[in-house]
Amino acid sequence: MLQDKDRIYKNLYGQRSWKLKAARARGAWDNTKEMIARGHDAIIDEVKASGLRGRGGAGFPTGLKWSFMPKQSDGRPSYLAVNADESEPGTCKDRDIMRHDPHLLIEGALLAAFAMRAHTSYIYIRGEFIAEREILQAAIDEAYDAKLIGKNNVNGWDFELYVHHGAGAYICGEETALLESLEGKKGQPRLKPPFPANCGLYGAPTTVNNVETISSVPDILRRGATWYASLGRPNNTGTKLYCISGHVNTPCTVEEEMGVPLRELIDHYGGGVRGGWDNLLAVIPGGSSVPCIPASECDDLPMDFDSLKAVNTGLGTGGVIVMDKSTDMISAIARLAYFYKHESCGQCTPCREGTGWMWRVLERMVKGEAEKSEIDMLLDVTHQVEGHTICALGDAAAWPVQGLIRHFRHVIEERIDAQATKLIPASVPVAAE
Repeated sequence: MLQDKDRIYKNLYGQRSWKLKAARARGAWDNTKEMIARGHDAIIDEVKASGLRGRGGAGFPTGLKWSFMPKQSDGRPSYLAVNADESEPGTCKDRDIMRHDPHLLIEGALLAAFAMRAHTSYIYIRGEFIAEREILQAAIDEAYDAKLIGKNNVNGWDFELYVHHGAGAYICGEETALLESLEGKKGQPRLKPPFPANCGLYGAPTTVNNVETISSVPDILRRGATWYASLGRPNNTGTKLYCISGHVNTPCTVEEEMGVPLRELIDHYGGGVRGGWDNLLAVIPGGSSVPCIPASECDDLPMDFDSLKAVNTGLGTGGVIVMDKSTDMISAIARLAYFYKHESCGQCTPCREGTGWMWRVLERMVKGEAEKSEIDMLLDVTHQVEGHTICALGDAAAWPVQGLIRHFRHVIEERIDAQATKLIPASVPVAAE
């Protein structure tokens, strides 16, 4: 269990003020100038040594991603884009950072931008986040007034930070769609290559990082990569914010070490499964876009990237959705399928057509009106969508359906059999001649 002295997010629940004075009392903006004085490459090397992996879902090594940015200017500026478009169902961690500890994010943006030789950063915030945007903007204004950021600031690196409020599109959480939206275009993903580090925002080198990733950087640099790497498990170091929701007694967001057992998250922090552990049916461990796992796999499962990949699911954003035995699994996954159908940008044919097709088949399976042969047909379609689109939304739509069929095929078959039994007319006795 994570000790209080190792916590990065000391105001996660908003029990204290988010303002600059309170943030400084918690350790924010301490020795920022000295950290910048180490130099660009030293900061990148420290982040690499910490083992920090992206907290937005993909888990790509953060320091390595930063190192892709050009070290020599070719006349173009460099940009940092912070992805605050937190729209994954079951995920609510970035929201808590922005409304309760925004100065961690602002300081992290300055340090990350300096490491990548960028003087400008944009925070792209989810359209539905009104209060979070207002608090974040007020915190940025405080930082400007205190000369912590801006031109000729006390930290020695000119840095401009802007908040861009999105319009509520899930697809804009994909990094290239986010950049397109920032430029005032349709929020649709771009083909890669070129990658953003070569040609991103306004055609200039750009790195896109998640809110949680960026806000953890100041503590890593203050306390050292060795400290951060000592937490968690090999290749899965540090702390992570987990969002626990669904059929638990005390839904919450909690900071814990990477690799914390799933059952500990549910029992200790979530107050246990509604009706007791034996009432657990399934868990979606990483936000709605990863496959569900049955209760039989949840007892001793470490919550980290590699352990969850080994059981054919993923850590994703760390959004733990708990489902007890009252859950209609087919209906639950059909609801997620509708979400991805609704949020598809329509650019790629497999996603545009496949998401709607999967949802319609699942809706018939909910009622038991499908044929058993359609189960394998549905699975085949998920594989035709997965990996055949510009961005990962196609994968996100396919994986929940694959998880349903992998672990709950028998539920679909039983539903079909039950409906077929209802449709068979009772035998009519034949009168004797």
